[in-house]
Amino acid sequence: MNGNESRRRYNELTRRYFESPGSVGELSGPGVFRGAAGSRDQGTWVQFDLLAESGRLRAVRFLAFACPHTIAVSAWIAEQSVGRAVSATLPESVQDLRNRFAVPIEKMGRLLIIEDAWRAAAAPAIDYQG
Repeated sequence: MNGNESRRRYNELTRRYFESPGSVGELSGPGVFRGAAGSRDQGTWVQFDLLAESGRLRAVRFLAFACPHTIAVSAWIAEQSVGRAVSATLPESVQDLRNRFAVPIEKMGRLLIIEDAWRAAAAPAIDYQG
């Protein structure tokens, strides 16, 4: 895909977070909670690692096998979540994320995979007392 085609297909925020995604990787150690959803065989898989400490997210990392929209949204969520209270909900609703990143309606299921991965990591972290 050339630069002009990319500009038409993805908004500026999507391009920025896809081309330079921060928070990529994994975390380990006490207080780290991992959740994943989706499947590589189906073309979308996302994993979040959350480091919880005193009810707050001290670090967030993600891995993804996915389209540019999914990678961009996952990177943005990881960045925006650091310092927030641990919650099973994303920093924004799936519909707000869809609007923010100009995700086509046919990719809505991919955003739901992101949400499922987040919930899988966050649910056990909510009650963590570390």
